[in-house]
Amino acid sequence: MVFPNAKILDVDLTSGKIEKRVIPGEIYRLYPGGSSLGLYILLNEMDPKVEPLSPDNILVLSVSPLVGFPISGANRMTCTTKSPLTNAVGDSQAGGFFPSYLKGNGWDGLVFRGKSQKPVYLYIDGENAELKDGLNVWGKVTGEAEEIIRDELGEDRIDIAQIGPGGENLVKYACIINMCNRANGRNGTGAVMGSKNLKAIAVKKKLGRRPVDKEGFKVLAGSMKERLATNESLLALGKHGTDVGLEDFSEEGFLPTKNWSTGWFPEGANNITGVTMTKTILKENDTCYACAVRCKRVVEVPGKVDPLYGGPEYETCGALGSYCGITNLETVALGNQLCNMYGLDTISTGATIAFAMECFEKGFINKSDTDGLDLGFGNDEVMPIIIEKIAKREGIGDLLAEGSYRVAKEIGGEAHKYSISVKGQELPAHMPEMKPSVGVIYAVNPFGADHQSSEHDPILAMPADSEERINLSHLGVWKGYDDIGELDDEKVRFAFNTQCFFSLMDILCLCQFVWGPSWEAYGPKDVVEFAKVAIGWDTSIYELMLIGERRINMMRYFNAKAGFDKNDDYLPERLFEPFEDGPSKGIAMDKEKFHEALITYYSIAGWNLETGNPTVGTLKKLSLGWLLGE
Repeated sequence: MVFPNAKILDVDLTSGKIEKRVIPGEIYRLYPGGSSLGLYILLNEMDPKVEPLSPDNILVLSVSPLVGFPISGANRMTCTTKSPLTNAVGDSQAGGFFPSYLKGNGWDGLVFRGKSQKPVYLYIDGENAELKDGLNVWGKVTGEAEEIIRDELGEDRIDIAQIGPGGENLVKYACIINMCNRANGRNGTGAVMGSKNLKAIAVKKKLGRRPVDKEGFKVLAGSMKERLATNESLLALGKHGTDVGLEDFSEEGFLPTKNWSTGWFPEGANNITGVTMTKTILKENDTCYACAVRCKRVVEVPGKVDPLYGGPEYETCGALGSYCGITNLETVALGNQLCNMYGLDTISTGATIAFAMECFEKGFINKSDTDGLDLGFGNDEVMPIIIEKIAKREGIGDLLAEGSYRVAKEIGGEAHKYSISVKGQELPAHMPEMKPSVGVIYAVNPFGADHQSSEHDPILAMPADSEERINLSHLGVWKGYDDIGELDDEKVRFAFNTQCFFSLMDILCLCQFVWGPSWEAYGPKDVVEFAKVAIGWDTSIYELMLIGERRINMMRYFNAKAGFDKNDDYLPERLFEPFEDGPSKGIAMDKEKFHEALITYYSIAGWNLETGNPTVGTLKKLSLGWLLGE
C-alpha cells in the first residue's frame, strides 16, 4: 500500500497565520499519530530546553490514521508539548467525539506555536480554519464557554476542546477538556494553551470514514457485540465504570489512602466505589464515538452536581476520595465537576490536596497558611473550597497550583517526603507495593508516573490458556506468577514489552480498555487486522511494537536534551516503607530489587547504564539516526 500522508494545520498564534502542511506517508508510517507524530514535529522544530510556558513551546494535538472509523475504542486524541509540571516531555490522551470530528474534517494534527496578543479560539470547518476573538469566553468555566461559542458560531453541530480558568491562570496541572467532561488530563497541557492565550478549538461535526475493505471491517467491528456479551470485565466496566474495583483494592490493602500513608480505607471505600455510584447518583452511561462499552459515568445530585460535567472515574474517586480521606461520594462528584469546570487534572488536584492535608496534620503548615481552613484528612467541606482556590490561584490555592513537588520545596524541611510524585507528577491510584512492574514504569516513564503506560502485574497470575495470557504471548511474554509481588528479570521484560505495546495504542489513539491485553475485547492480532481492513496497511505485530518503542525513545531523547538522566528515575521514599496497618501490613517495595530492576530495564531498552538514555545503536535501530544529525 501507499501509506496516507498526514495533513497538519499549523497555527502561528503570534502572527495569526494559519498554514496547511503535509507530512509524506513514508515518514508518517514511522510516526503514525499520537505523540509519536507530535514528537516528530517537536524534535524537528523546537529546542527541548525551552521554557514550557513561553511562546517558544509548541503544542500539538494529533489523532491517527485509524481514528474516525465506527468501531469501539478507536477514537482518541493526544496532546504533546513540553510539560510545565515536569519540565519534561508532555503527553496526554482524551476520548469523546472531538477526535473523530477532527479527523472527519480531514486533519491529522494541529500545531500551535507562539502566543496571541489577546484571547482567541480556533474554528475548523473542513478546509476552512479561522481564529476567532476569544475575549467573551476568557474567564468562563467550560460549560459557559461552550454555550457562548455555540451561540457565536450559530452552530450546534460542533465539538469543543478548551481550557477553563485553571489553564488561563497557568495552574501547572491544568488540562484540556472536551464535551465538558473528557480530559487531556496530565502534564499541565491546559496551562500551555493558557500561556498562548488559546481558549478553545471548535470543530464542525463531520464523520463517515470508509474502510478500504468494507466486508472485513464489518466483520471486525461487528464482532464486538459477541465479544462484549461474553466478557465479564467489560460488562462490569459498562455497568459500574472504571471505579468498579475500588473497594476490592481497599480490602486487599492496596488503595492509596490519606496521602499513601496506608493502603486501607475501611471507613470509606464502600461509599465511593462504582457500585455505590450506580445505586445512588448515576443518571446514565455515556460513551465515546462508536464505542459499545459505554463506561463513562454521568452523575447528578440535584442542586449540587450537574450531569453536564459527567462523573468521576476510578482515579478521581481515589485522588479526591481515599487520598484525602473523603468518604462522601457526593463530595467526590462535586470535586470532579469543579475540576471539569475549571479544567484541572483530577489526579494531581486530589494528590496535591492530600499532600497539603498531611503537611497540615504534621504541622508543616497551619491555618495562617491555609486562609484559616482546616485541612485535616476527611474534611469534605474544605475540598470544593480548595479546588476553586487552586483554579483561581487565590490564597493557599496559588501555592497548591504549582503541584505537590514544588510546594514541598517551598515549605522545606521534611515536606518533600510527602510529595508522592515522580518527575514532579503525582502518582495515580495503583500501588507499586502490589504491582512492582508498574513501579518500574512509574520511575522510567518519560512524562512522569502514569498507570496507562504498561500492563499491570495481576494479568500474570491468570491461567496460561486464558485469552489475556494468550494476548501477552503475542508480545513475547510467557511466564506466569503465583506471587504478583515478585520483581525479577522476566517481570521487567514484561513491563518493557507491554510498555511498547501500550505506547503503540497511544500512537494509534486506541482505548486500552478495548484494545489492551487484559480486557481482551480486541488484542494485538486484531490491531494488525484493523490496520489492514481500515486503511490497507499490511503491517505486523513486529512493526507495531517498533513504532511503540520508537516513541518511548523519542521521549527519552527529548528529556535527555532537556537535562534529564537516570537520576530522575526514582520512586517516592514512602513506597519503600512497610504499611503499618490493614491487610497489607508489613508490605513495601524492595528498594534493592527496584534498583536492580532499573538496571535490567535500561539493558533491555538498549539505554546507557550510566545515563539511562538511549544509545546511538538503539536510536539507529529505531530509524532515529536523524536525531544524531544523520
